[in-house]
Formats: sequence, C-alpha cells, structure tokens
Amino acid sequence: MGFLKRARVKSPWILHYCTGGCNGCDIEILACLTPLYDVERFGMLNIGNPKHADVLMITGPVNWKNREVLQRLYAQTPDPKVVIAVGACAATGGVFHNCVNTLGGVDKVIPVDVYVRGCAARPEAIIDGVVLALQKLEEKRSGGVAHAAGAR
Repeated sequence: MGFLKRARVKSPWILHYCTGGCNGCDIEILACLTPLYDVERFGMLNIGNPKHADVLMITGPVNWKNREVLQRLYAQTPDPKVVIAVGACAATGGVFHNCVNTLGGVDKVIPVDVYVRGCAARPEAIIDGVVLALQKLEEKRSGGVAHAAGAR
C-alpha cells in the first residue's frame, strides 16, 4: 500500500449527518472533538463535504423526507466508504420507531458497516466505532471483503 493510501487510512475524514431525533448523539459526537477526547490528534477530521469524506457518521432515525438526502450523500461519497450508525435511533429508529413518518434505522436506506450502541452513545463508544470503521475501510481498500454490520 502506498504512502498516500496509508495516510488516508490513518487520518479519515468524517461527514456527520443528523437525520433528526433528540440530538443527544450529536452532542456526544461534538464531545469527541473537545480537549478531553481530542480525536483530531489521531488525524480524524470532521468535514462538511461528502465528496471528500471517507466515513459517513449518521445519527437519528430515517424518515420519508431525509431518505433521499441520505441516499444522495451516500452516492456522493467516494468508494471505498464506511457508514457508521450512531445511537439507537440510527440503528433501529429508537423511540421514534412507531412514528408514521419514520422508516426506521439507517440500514433501511443505505448499507451500514458499524453500529455504535447507546441512547445517547458515549464518546468512548463513538471513538471505538470509528476505530472499527477504520479497520473496515482498510479491508475495503486492500481488496478484502469487510463483514457487513459489524456490531459495536
């Protein structure tokens, strides 16, 4: 693997997208950027453009209105890519699972590689999920087949 590819694996660019919900998981993702956890020291960078992202980090349940946006973000992210579903809402729909406009978890719309459990997910669990996602990203880049839906 060349130097540039190794560097990309070690410094992933993450696109965070909230599909709705209580924003508890979003707050915990932002906590990962504080000096206490400081994920940027590992090279992780939170960006706003899907065309530059390596990892999609999704929070909240999917509904009819944001389904198409989520599919478009997934399509615009270059291959290979990894999707992380953060929190109970992103995994199953959470407390919104019986709402009329809710489809359920992110995996109802796009494939998910890593699930981070919790309501709201703790920063430590989110960082562990990102590390697991990096392993899956490296497998995809090296030609190996990453196992779908690795539980975390």
